[in-house]
Amino acid sequence: MSVLFVNTCVRKNSRTKLLADYFLSKWNDKDVQEVCPQKEGLHGLDAELLRIRDQALAEGNLDHPVLSYASQFSKADTIVIAAPYWDLSFPAALKNYIERVDAVGVSFAYDEDGNPYGLCAAKQLIYICTAGGPLISDAYGYGYVKALCDNFYHIEKTVCFCAENLDMPDCDVTKALDHIKAQMDAWIEENQ
Repeated sequence: MSVLFVNTCVRKNSRTKLLADYFLSKWNDKDVQEVCPQKEGLHGLDAELLRIRDQALAEGNLDHPVLSYASQFSKADTIVIAAPYWDLSFPAALKNYIERVDAVGVSFAYDEDGNPYGLCAAKQLIYICTAGGPLISDAYGYGYVKALCDNFYHIEKTVCFCAENLDMPDCDVTKALDHIKAQMDAWIEENQ
């Protein structure tokens, strides 16, 4: 699989989804597989799911359905995440999805000294978001995803495209989105 698109946009006319669609239309790979965690009903890992996952991992059953998201994520060449900026972070659906992706022996492993190392094939992860107000901090949104890429998955190239202040009275939304699209165009030209 070439591109994995993780879509956590729930609004019909999501500006984040609009930007993600633009990026994907410009990316030179049309082999895109989309995952919508909220539509798939993903919830956080509970005791029973953890037991099932741990058993599948202990048995080396990496084809078990409980590991399907981790397997899919680890095989993608490029990962695109569309996640609106909500409450200093991202939608809960993305956290639920990440819990499914984080599986020792599938998306990452530990060396004999206890240091994590990545098992993901992805060369880059593109994080796309929009915010009605200012992006106060990216530490719990893109920053969190970047930290996972840097420390667990070893996806070396990450980038965030975020349009801010879209709900402010003086914002020209079209102009703000066009500005991000121009940034995307430049990045794609340089990185594809």
